Amino acid sequence: MLHGFRPFKNSVNHVRHLRNKICTRGLTNKHCETSIRNGVGILKFDTPGSKVNALNEEFSFDCKEAFIELRDNPEVKSMVFMSAKPDCFIAGADIKMLAACESKEEIMELSKGGQEFMQQMEDCKKPVVAAIAGSCMGGGLEIALACHYRVALDTKKTSLALPEVMLGLLPGSGGTQRLPPLIGLPNALPMMLTGAGKNAKQAKKLGLVDLVIKSLGPGVKDPKTLSHDYLESCAADVARQLADGTLKKPKRTKSGMKGLSYNLPLKNKYVRNYVFKTATKEVMKKTHGLYPSPLKIIDSVKNGLESPSTGYARECENFGDLAMTDESRALQSIFFGKQACEKNHYGKPERMPQNMAVLGAGLMGAGVATVSLDKFPKVILKDVSDTALSKGEDMVRDVFQKKVKRKKMSQFDCDKLMSSLHTEVDYSSFKDVDIVIEAVFEDINLKHRIIKEVEAATPDHCIFASNTSALPIGDLAKASVRPENFIGMHYFSPVDKMPLLEIITTDQTSKETTAAAVEVGLKQKKTVIVVKDGPGFYTTRVIGALMGEAFACIQEGTSPTDLDKLFVKFGWPVGGATLVDEVGIDVAYKVTKYFLEVFGERISAGDPRVIEELVEAGCLGRKSGKGIFLYRSSTKGGTRPVNPVAQKIMDRYKKEGQVAPQGEDVQWRTYLRSVNEAALCLQEDIIANPVDGNIGLIFGIGHCPQRGGPFQFLDTYGAQAFVDKMRGYQDSLGFRFEPAQIVIDYANSGKKFMSS
Repeated sequence: MLHGFRPFKNSVNHVRHLRNKICTRGLTNKHCETSIRNGVGILKFDTPGSKVNALNEEFSFDCKEAFIELRDNPEVKSMVFMSAKPDCFIAGADIKMLAACESKEEIMELSKGGQEFMQQMEDCKKPVVAAIAGSCMGGGLEIALACHYRVALDTKKTSLALPEVMLGLLPGSGGTQRLPPLIGLPNALPMMLTGAGKNAKQAKKLGLVDLVIKSLGPGVKDPKTLSHDYLESCAADVARQLADGTLKKPKRTKSGMKGLSYNLPLKNKYVRNYVFKTATKEVMKKTHGLYPSPLKIIDSVKNGLESPSTGYARECENFGDLAMTDESRALQSIFFGKQACEKNHYGKPERMPQNMAVLGAGLMGAGVATVSLDKFPKVILKDVSDTALSKGEDMVRDVFQKKVKRKKMSQFDCDKLMSSLHTEVDYSSFKDVDIVIEAVFEDINLKHRIIKEVEAATPDHCIFASNTSALPIGDLAKASVRPENFIGMHYFSPVDKMPLLEIITTDQTSKETTAAAVEVGLKQKKTVIVVKDGPGFYTTRVIGALMGEAFACIQEGTSPTDLDKLFVKFGWPVGGATLVDEVGIDVAYKVTKYFLEVFGERISAGDPRVIEELVEAGCLGRKSGKGIFLYRSSTKGGTRPVNPVAQKIMDRYKKEGQVAPQGEDVQWRTYLRSVNEAALCLQEDIIANPVDGNIGLIFGIGHCPQRGGPFQFLDTYGAQAFVDKMRGYQDSLGFRFEPAQIVIDYANSGKKFMSS
């Protein structure tokens, strides 16, 4: 707590005292309401009909109008800016407003308008206090930065961040100019370059907020309402004391070792240049220059520190440039797509599953249990032995303990969740289970047996969901006496980290079952796509084409190490050979074998005997310590050695006299194959629309996010250009590069996938 601030000793009396003070209603418009309490002007923003406040032109106009009304009112000696929504201060700019702009000039006008308003706030002679609760993001944090004092409520939902980089943008309303002098260059750059948020205590430690208010417990009102009222009263007292001089504005200078690391980069050009050089090097290492926004952020900050008079203009110029890039448009498309996939388009189920059972305590089963424990009243984890269950419990506990270590969870909450996990070796507790999620080995006979056992032990309404990654749901459902309740729920490993859930329906799956499965996924905080049943569904089918082409490149002479480097430089999160090891070579073999039966050589490309012999040699990937690479030996420079056993097998099937494909050829061949397979899935109605197609691959396999997914890429690159490039490869490499008919049709008609 800051020296000089005088809070009430009793927080309940504090809130009661506030209510008894003279309160005068002021201006009310669509997004804002003002009132005056004992000389303190309270400005509350509250976008009607929305869970969040988002900065758009209308909101900004209303906010500015309310600010000016308080600023010019002689009764008002100081002000408090806060939200009427307890869980959201301001969530940032309305991205639709940016997406609607057609020119750099339009974007720059928005930036200038924001900068001018923030400057008016900063220049205000009356103290302005930001009272922050919930999400304070992007433009919301920029508003808070323009205030003279910041108070934050310590809750799980309070988070302060500048996440514009995730949309290919930068803070365009003064954020790049105000943040570094406030918290120091070494702290400010990571916040802007990663978009990482800070909770209230972390923000206080950085100097981003000046005072942290503790949340209140239950009382005459619910804790959330009481805490929000308490925040308002504390902020009003701070504003009052700033106005009458009993509380001084905080000194932004630092002393000691902290002062040295804070002051040197800001004041010494040699230290400053070193910080910028290091930041730029780190950015290039992580992004390979594929994302322009981090470099523009560095440029804006550097210009502001070296030439303060032109800093805001440079920020505005860079903001305009970035907003018109293909990368920003792609990332904005992902943002909108993610929002669409976080809604239940099948409606609320009539019977929402309450009690869940997970079959199989392995990596996937334990993962599903982990993301379900705090979302459902009862979660059962079942396996065939206590030993298997013990391992599964350990995996669940390990995830929670890591959260405890990072202070994301208390030890009490960890223990409470673990105590709520029911473990069983039989079906005796399944009589009241509403949904069973099966995560056992990929063996259709085993799954058929389990389906019959489960349906005999569960009520008629119980949903059976299989976590298979490739086996057709329709084939599995043949063992069910309730096919209308049968569905696929394909999670991605590790389940607690991977955001996607791919739900697979058959012609017999009921709408109620689909709606319930989607609702379960959303409760687990997953981004959900619903696809139709088919070989490999959607994501696995695309991975099959991608890995098939990667193996073809290896057989033509590309080394696994070079393949990995080329993948990462093109925008994939991991290399092509590493991807195979991560998936599991034994899994890849089973899928490849199955795909060969269904699709023929079109999807596999390489010689399947390579994968078969790798499996026979025990080279199963990362999980076995050896796959294409070795995972148990020391690494130098982050490069893993190629497994000599695997190399010998790959050499045996290397195509003689073949010239190894060059860098760009490897990158384009693998990427185009994945895009074409996605287009075929749309053509065959496996996926419902291009948005689901983009989100499924971005969040499922990290499909080069800077391109926005396969269908955003097709629109940006051009359908005709894609067809021409595919046909060029088709002439030299064969029919697997035959472009999908749907892309040819779009090329001929000039239609766009993302506007259809």
